[in-house]
Amino acid sequence: MRVGIVGLPNVGKSTVFNSLTKAGAEAQNYPFTTIDPNLGVAVVPDGRLDALAETMRSRRVVPATVDFVDIAGLVRGASGGEGLGNQFLGHIRECDAVAHVVRCFEDEDVVHVEGKVDPEGDAETINTELLLADLATVERRLDRVGRSAKGGDAKLKAEAAELEKLLGHLSDGNPARSYPKTEALQEAMGTLITAKPTLYVANVDEESVAEGNTYSARVEKLAAREGAETVRLSAKLEAEVVDLGEEEAREYLEMLGLETTGFQEFVRAAYRLLGLVTFFTAGEKESRAWTVREGSTIRTAAGRIHTDMERGFIAAEVGDWERIVAAGSWSKAKESADIRLEGRAYVVKDGDTVLIRFNV
Repeated sequence: MRVGIVGLPNVGKSTVFNSLTKAGAEAQNYPFTTIDPNLGVAVVPDGRLDALAETMRSRRVVPATVDFVDIAGLVRGASGGEGLGNQFLGHIRECDAVAHVVRCFEDEDVVHVEGKVDPEGDAETINTELLLADLATVERRLDRVGRSAKGGDAKLKAEAAELEKLLGHLSDGNPARSYPKTEALQEAMGTLITAKPTLYVANVDEESVAEGNTYSARVEKLAAREGAETVRLSAKLEAEVVDLGEEEAREYLEMLGLETTGFQEFVRAAYRLLGLVTFFTAGEKESRAWTVREGSTIRTAAGRIHTDMERGFIAAEVGDWERIVAAGSWSKAKESADIRLEGRAYVVKDGDTVLIRFNV
């Protein structure tokens, strides 16, 4: 699962990416520092896994992760090829979700490509380019499907009719994700950038992390209107803290009146954006967090651990992580009937701890 980090040049995308993934992507104060997309992996903070590992006396702990892609800054006219726009838009299409970084800080030393800090204007520039790219995609598909539908195929006729409506929806400035889901457009939606779930990231100065500022408040209102999520963080603060030791970082945050940076909430929000839930396996050798799409069955989840487990699935022992921790061990949880046996149709819940029974 990949989350693409997008925004105008110099809004802090690469700094956010570096802090999330510790990947060391170049971050400089001039446009198009990032041309090829940088790839990195961020650990999903989860105290439940730590508690399970301590209870099970695990020798190894493996957290869940989310892949992030640092995509070069888009500029006005990107949908027409400005600033290598076509290449950058292609990178976004390969992602499962979008994190849209918006500049919400004043700094004379960091050039703003539009000349002033304007969160709504910046967001509109990016969103307009993404919409224009999607409009071109839909128009091409409608032309192709429309010609094929003349042969009388009912399925193609239904898709052509829906594409016409979607075209009007996009032309009115609405993202594809706000268009009603229909079976006829299922394939087409998979090619559209604005159909992807989106998270707005308000990049504020260090003093505004806790309470926000007038700029971040405007981003939050914009996200609310679109039905999108939003998080607030300071890319500068994240970059400073990521290089400190745990104790130093804690003291530094306390000095600023913060319990934590925005990093953890950003990763969690991205995780929610992808529609993922976490389940665990736990034992003396290893405790591990696994991810699966919300609504997945236990048999599908078993396949995340190993394909043999999905193919030879018999049943699963399932318990809630909290009850296992409270019991003090897996065996004690079984004795108190906190572990139950589930069949292949069982839908995995966030926080389930499982032991898969299968034939090789």
